Amino acid sequence: MTTIRPVDVNYVYQTWPLVRNYVEESFNKGLVNGTPDYTADQVLVYLTSGQWVLVVAVDEENNIHGAMTISFVNYPLHRVAFITAIGGKLIVNKETFAQLKHIAKYHGATKIQAMARPAMVRLLETCDMVPCNTLMEATI
Repeated sequence: MTTIRPVDVNYVYQTWPLVRNYVEESFNKGLVNGTPDYTADQVLVYLTSGQWVLVVAVDEENNIHGAMTISFVNYPLHRVAFITAIGGKLIVNKETFAQLKHIAKYHGATKIQAMARPAMVRLLETCDMVPCNTLMEATI
């Protein structure tokens, strides 16, 4: 069984070499004519400063198989846990998504949001997420 768990900010540096490729993988998938909004090094700064949360997917032997990063956005009616990067295997399914909800609630979130390419949209729909809006972008 796979478990997802947040990595305490004090252990991000020790965990980073094990998850960096998963984070970078998420930047490279699904980009059509765009460029990533941040680099892996910038993600590390957000994680080590405690602004973002690192979540890892581990098996029974504590081997890491995937990772995601989460930022938080405060709106007047909701605090959103926004998935900023996700990569690897076993990180998202019905069981792990229920665990993600608990992690998000622990951080005060009332919603979970993510930008997703079509394949990820289909996967997230199996976790009861629904498409809300389409992001349009123009580099200037």
